[in-house]
Amino acid sequence: MKAVVLLGPPGSGKGTLAERLADKLDLVHLSTGDMLRDEVARGTDLGREAKKYMDGGELVPDQLILDMVGGRLTGPRGVLLDGFPRTRAQAEGLEEYTAVDAGLFLELSRDEVVRRLSSRRVCKECGANYNLLTKPPAEDGRCDRCGGELYQRPDDTVEVIARRYDVYLKDSAPLVEYYEKKGILVRVDGSRSPDDVYTQALSALGNA
Repeated sequence: MKAVVLLGPPGSGKGTLAERLADKLDLVHLSTGDMLRDEVARGTDLGREAKKYMDGGELVPDQLILDMVGGRLTGPRGVLLDGFPRTRAQAEGLEEYTAVDAGLFLELSRDEVVRRLSSRRVCKECGANYNLLTKPPAEDGRCDRCGGELYQRPDDTVEVIARRYDVYLKDSAPLVEYYEKKGILVRVDGSRSPDDVYTQALSALGNA
């Protein structure tokens, strides 16, 4: 398997699922969200440019993303792409670098997306992720790992989440149709428990 594209709205659990699938299937997990946040934290030219879009809940322009991802699509192992592509232009650009074997789509409603993401918290010190609904810290407002202060990311407020979902519907949801027409789309119910989602995804990819 050369490449699996993981699709779904913000908050659908793509990152958690991607880590488990990549380990099981011996794929390199490439998260564009993590890569972009690293660029922002290091203050690179790409990071400064991308931050303007990320803080407003907008998609980072296609060419910036393609330049970043394309340089990492090397080596003999296959890849699991988490958060990319997000537009048809990115999907078409990706095919210039590698063939895509499957588009794995996590389906989740708007209400559930808002509920999940507005409850997410991140440690200021070590970057550990928590969710007040599904994975709360043992001590309110403090990281279990290092004791650091937890905060809500600027893009996890209700207003920005709603904007991100609107952007997803406009620009990203058409990718479902794109991969469906190619005959490589597989659907998974993202509202179920993480273990159920993982089991469904493994089964779906095994039959893809």
